[in-house]
Amino acid sequence: MMANKYANLCIAVTGLNANDNPGPGMAVIRCLKECFRDGLRIIGLSYESLEPGIYLRDQVNKTYQLPYPTEGTAALVERLAYINGQEKLDLIIPNFDSELFNFIKIAPQLQQMGIATYLPTHQQLALRDKVNLKNFGTKNGFYVPADHKLYTTDDIKKAADEFNFPMVIKGKFYDAYVVYTMDQALKAFHQLYAAWGVPIIAQQYIKGNEINISALGDGNGYNISLVAMRKLYITDKGKAWAGVTIKDDKLTQLADNFARASNWKGATK
Repeated sequence: MMANKYANLCIAVTGLNANDNPGPGMAVIRCLKECFRDGLRIIGLSYESLEPGIYLRDQVNKTYQLPYPTEGTAALVERLAYINGQEKLDLIIPNFDSELFNFIKIAPQLQQMGIATYLPTHQQLALRDKVNLKNFGTKNGFYVPADHKLYTTDDIKKAADEFNFPMVIKGKFYDAYVVYTMDQALKAFHQLYAAWGVPIIAQQYIKGNEINISALGDGNGYNISLVAMRKLYITDKGKAWAGVTIKDDKLTQLADNFARASNWKGATK
C-alpha cells in the first residue's frame, strides 16, 4: 500500500562513501528501498569520484557530483538546479555534518524547485556542535565528558595535565583519535588541523562499550523513530564498521530527552 501511495518517488542521498570513514548514505538508501520497493528512484550525490556507492547500481540509479561545502551555497544551488532539471527530485537527504549548514540555508530555494527537505534550524544545529556540546549537556542535564578547545599545540599540554592519558582528540567535523602519549596527541592535532582546521577538541576518555543512538526528530520535542546500536568493529579512524542493534529503555529515554531539549527536526545520532 505504501509503495503504491508513494510510487515513482525520486530521492537524492549524499554520503555514499563506504570506506574506513563510512558515510550513512548507503544505509539510508537500503532502508528507503526496503520501504518503498520498486517505485523508488535513488539519485546519489557524491563529492569524490571513488565513493563506493557510485558503483552499486543495484542501489543507486544515477549519481551526480556536488561541489564541496566550502564552495558555498551559490555553487550548491546552481548544481542542484541542474540535477533537478534532469531528474525531477522529490526529496534530498543530506547525511554529512559538514554539509548541513549549506542545505539548511538553501532549503527555501529547494522548496521553490519542488524539492522537499527535513532539516533542523541553524540554531538547533549549533546546539549539538562539538564545540558547544559540553555547555548544552550541562544546561540540560546530559553527561558530556569534559573537554578543552585546542587552537595551538601548547593547548594540548594543558588538556593532558587535566585529563591525563589516554584522552580523545577530535576534529570539529569528523575524525577522532584515542591517544596515549604526547607524541600521539601532537600527531593527531596536526592531522586534524590539516583536515578540518581549529578548534580541535581534546576530550576526557571514558572507557566502556561504544553505543550509537540514531533518531528522527519531529521538530516539536518528540522522536518519530529511533534505533540504538552497539559497535562491534571500529576502524582505525574510530568509525563503526559493524554493530548490532540493541533495545534499552535508558537509551530510548536519553534520546527522547534530547529531542525535548533541542526540538530537533530531522535525523541525528
